[in-house]
Amino acid sequence: MPLFLDTGHSRPALEINAANCVAIGLVNNMPDAAVEATERQFIDLLRAATPHVVALLQLFDIPEMPRSPAARAALAARYRDIAEIWDTPLDGLIVTGSEPRAGQLADEPYWPSLCAVVDWAREHTASTIWSCLAAHAAVLHADGVERQALPQKRCGIFECRLTTDHPLTRQFAEPLRMPHSRYNDLPERALKAHGYTILSRTAGAGVDSFAKLDGSFFLFFQGHPEYAADTLLREYRRDIGRYLAGERADYPAAPSDYFSVEATALAEAFRARARADRRGELMADFPKDALATGLSDPWRPAALGFYRQWVAFLCARKAARRARGVPMRRTWRDWPAPARWALDGSLR
Repeated sequence: MPLFLDTGHSRPALEINAANCVAIGLVNNMPDAAVEATERQFIDLLRAATPHVVALLQLFDIPEMPRSPAARAALAARYRDIAEIWDTPLDGLIVTGSEPRAGQLADEPYWPSLCAVVDWAREHTASTIWSCLAAHAAVLHADGVERQALPQKRCGIFECRLTTDHPLTRQFAEPLRMPHSRYNDLPERALKAHGYTILSRTAGAGVDSFAKLDGSFFLFFQGHPEYAADTLLREYRRDIGRYLAGERADYPAAPSDYFSVEATALAEAFRARARADRRGELMADFPKDALATGLSDPWRPAALGFYRQWVAFLCARKAARRARGVPMRRTWRDWPAPARWALDGSLR
């Protein structure tokens, strides 16, 4: 079934009433250069994950997010101001991360607005997905769990293992492979101490996904299941460009377990050249097309699994609310029974 993108500003937000229809909001906090690609990634993932569900997607922007005038004008044509979300009927919400600028999250210019989104989502959505920096912000605001700076950027594809028999991941094949791209980490011990359920972890990247039921079902990803096959390459190229332009001191490490042997050799050759001849003009010779050869997205099955089960949960919660005398599902044990809900969200 289709996914509809609602970008209208001249009418109130639409409300979907059928049980097999869900309204989802996307708060896109990504930097200017990545905002369109991120929107496209989530649209593609949601469309693939909802073959038996009608989904309405509405886009939101936080005004305090640092943007150029041109980018802000482009978003204004399609995105709603975050202030409109308070009166928008949504079943689910997705909040993306952003590139960290301040040492402390509370010093980011958008911090108050992001905290308000956390509080609103807890009371007004059946479930919300928090991605990367947004996950760090949500647990800090809700429970005071502080992120910890990593010695260097954690970037690459990591093997993840499931840590609990949870309905969300029960039909997943192990190991999961998931892309990560972040400068900070959340300590597992602190998350557990505040009631978060760890869903998957990796020895190389720590906690991958975790969840908590607190009014709304909050699902958190430190990784990026929505990424396209070439997203890590584009980020790597961006960071190299910043190095050559003198905007960062160190040459970025290549994403781990990502490039082929041949592509790794090309990346190392360009690294040696860049460190010997550091100038912005050298980016014209960056072997982007050669490095992209053979790239794949082995995390796609897990990504589809997460989002299919998430949409199935939204549908079940919506059906429960519509059925008189049936309370909203509030615990993991009330998750839709596997006998009734297939992995693709279809009713059996």
